[in-house]
Amino acid sequence: MRLHENEQTAYDVVIVGGGPAGLSAAVALGRSLRSVLVVDAGSQRNLPAAGAHNVLGREGIAPAELVREGRAEAASYGADFADGTVRDATRNSEDSEDSEDRGFVLDLDDGRSVAARRILLATGLLDELPDIDGVSQAWGHGVLHCPFCHGYEVVGLRVGVIATNAPQATHQALLFARLADRTTVFANGVEFEDEQRTDLDAMGVAVVVGDVERVDVDGRDVRAVRVSGEPHAVDAVVVGPRMTARTDLYERLGGRPEDHPMGVMIPTDQFGATSVPGVWAAGNAGNLAAMVATAASEGVLAGAMLTADLLTEDVRTAREAASGR
Repeated sequence: MRLHENEQTAYDVVIVGGGPAGLSAAVALGRSLRSVLVVDAGSQRNLPAAGAHNVLGREGIAPAELVREGRAEAASYGADFADGTVRDATRNSEDSEDSEDRGFVLDLDDGRSVAARRILLATGLLDELPDIDGVSQAWGHGVLHCPFCHGYEVVGLRVGVIATNAPQATHQALLFARLADRTTVFANGVEFEDEQRTDLDAMGVAVVVGDVERVDVDGRDVRAVRVSGEPHAVDAVVVGPRMTARTDLYERLGGRPEDHPMGVMIPTDQFGATSVPGVWAAGNAGNLAAMVATAASEGVLAGAMLTADLLTEDVRTAREAASGR
């Protein structure tokens, strides 16, 4: 089902974000007969990639296809969908003195407002790429960042690692060196410690000193990395983006994002609950390193925990009603 224009509905859970985490949570909640609305802008970070990997039983599935199939599964269990964004979310001022029981009101970008007892933020993150010509053009295809997500696809090829900081570039280069035919680190002004250089040398990783001028691309394919005017032929480029979770709604609800060595995230407990009562997070919003399967797993767990949390409230309400309160 879809939310119709001018319709104002109260949901058990509104899920903001319709990627693997959000859709997996919607399925888990729907299977427990909870009412769910998924609000999704269609901006999943892995959409530029040709395939999602390490997804058991669906290895290499196109990210857009995974979303389509996930939507169909969630809809089959009663989830509603709204295509767009949430402009604002506030605590409901009515119903209960308990802040968590009051629930929330969410304003959608099409002018509608919906009520929710709980909110799950599956809003993902933004990759802040190095400001080098060619990087964004080939991002998700010839330009990569994760050896576990796309490393197998460059087995036997020539890989260049453009350094943004020494520890991360060393880590990436050593991982890709086991897969690639040749791995080269382009220092791009980054200084490496002696031990890091020793490790790179031991694994046969060359280091090219100098500023990276651009990455030569042909469409989304990488051809070379240019340093001081000289092209260094490579078949793929690895970068280390800064990962910034989409935290706007979380902050509007009173939450405080947390700095992480790789970027900024929404802090949660092991079940996805945040410090804001009634607000949960799953996937890359709260775990910058989550791959597709990890994000989906976190969505299922958050959906199960939300179901239990709502049940606790339902039982309390029923007991109060039975006692005449």
